[in-house]
Amino acid sequence: MQDRVLWNLTGGRVLGPAPFFVVGIVNVTPDSFFDGGHHDLALDAVAHGLRLIREGAMVLDVGGESTRPYAKAVSAEQELARVLPVIQGLCSGIRAEGDEVAVSVDTYKAEVAAAALQAGASIVNDISACQFDPAMIDVLAQYKPGYVLMHSPGRPGRMQDAPRYANVVDEIIAFFEKHIRLLTAAGLPEDNIVIDPGIGFGKTLEHNLQILSSIEAFGTLGLPLFVGLSNKSMFGKLLGLEVDDRKNATQAAIAVLASRGVRVHRVHDVALTMQTLTVAEAMRPGRRVLEAKGEL
Repeated sequence: MQDRVLWNLTGGRVLGPAPFFVVGIVNVTPDSFFDGGHHDLALDAVAHGLRLIREGAMVLDVGGESTRPYAKAVSAEQELARVLPVIQGLCSGIRAEGDEVAVSVDTYKAEVAAAALQAGASIVNDISACQFDPAMIDVLAQYKPGYVLMHSPGRPGRMQDAPRYANVVDEIIAFFEKHIRLLTAAGLPEDNIVIDPGIGFGKTLEHNLQILSSIEAFGTLGLPLFVGLSNKSMFGKLLGLEVDDRKNATQAAIAVLASRGVRVHRVHDVALTMQTLTVAEAMRPGRRVLEAKGEL
């Protein structure tokens, strides 16, 4: 696993090098499992995203459709109406402040991804690995954004219907190998790709724990690991915690993952995660001398 991470984005932009990236979640949805309806007005969502930047986020991930288990799909038109004003507002705010923060769009629809990239986003976070909308691969080849390649065995409406694997880690690695080949053959540079094992997407608690306990195995792929487990149901099943009581469990898991080489963390609580990762990095064997706030 790398001790510092670089991520190539659209337009030849490079994020990093840094010991870690915190990806702040900006949900513009009424039904997301943790914060649905909290920031569904564009002005509120933009203000929330700019606050996450001040707390240390290097990426803001804007989503207009919930992908929690059994969530209902929304149309491309509805998703665009939700995310485009927020992406435009965030990009304007980032430029005004002179920040180097990147904006990501969380979508599996090619139409939404293309419009978001034209509006200033530079990353596509796609739960489907281009499987739900085959035109997505053409968008990636054209714009060459940063791309989050995530594993999910099916759509949110069905993915938790008795998921089964012979060996969950081996099968996800094989999935990544296949889709990395497809993406690079289509014209997306490998340095633009990060991989996300998809915690909670078509996995039982035991599957999630097997993935996380074997996280170093994904290092054989040579790409940065992107993990999103913020406040997820695995903590409810493991500890009996309601969704609002999972912050400590989330931070404990992030600290362990950081010690095992995970460099990109998608979270709701950026300020707490920055504390966790800064401490974890300071305690890492062979760490670099402190260079600046948030960089060790």
